[in-house]
Amino acid sequence: MGHARQIKSIAVFCGACHGGRPDYAAQAFSLGQLLAQRGITLVYGGGRAGLMGAVADGALAGDGKVVGVITRLLEDRELGHTGITDLRVVETMHERKMMMAELADAFIALPGGLGTLDEMFEILAWAQLGIHAKPVGLLNTAGYYDSLMTFLDHVEQEKFLRLNHRTAVVFDAAIEPLLDRLTTVEPASAAFPSPDPPPRR
Repeated sequence: MGHARQIKSIAVFCGACHGGRPDYAAQAFSLGQLLAQRGITLVYGGGRAGLMGAVADGALAGDGKVVGVITRLLEDRELGHTGITDLRVVETMHERKMMMAELADAFIALPGGLGTLDEMFEILAWAQLGIHAKPVGLLNTAGYYDSLMTFLDHVEQEKFLRLNHRTAVVFDAAIEPLLDRLTTVEPASAAFPSPDPPPRR
């Protein structure tokens, strides 16, 4: 464990639907509330539906600061959250991810689908490339990410993963311990060893 770092903003990746369990939305709302209580700015995808809406509503209920980043296409479809004061509109999904990453001191993935997984894995890939050294967490609501961690264990065993995901990625089913550990975990980028040298011919 390293020295505690100050986290002023967290990008939260999550789905635009509520999922199949009430726990998902309840924890998303609670995360937003806790971020507000701790004075941490929520950075998220700017939507009003699903878990995105729940985490934003939680932060707003606690008088927290919320920054949404949404594409013009989604905004034109009236999917943007009208209750937040800082909604930034970009042209592409890549610009959206880039801006969220720039605005955040850390990242948390809540349960979600392909978009959420895409965001989380891109952030981990950027860490591997040394683009950032910010902590990454998974909120494992109702065991949602158990199978993913098992798969990452397999990827590591097969020598395709340089990240020690069990130590570099904060993995917790409870919100407060997850936030606490994000301030002390070693950044993911520091956990990657040097690439394998090319084989000699």
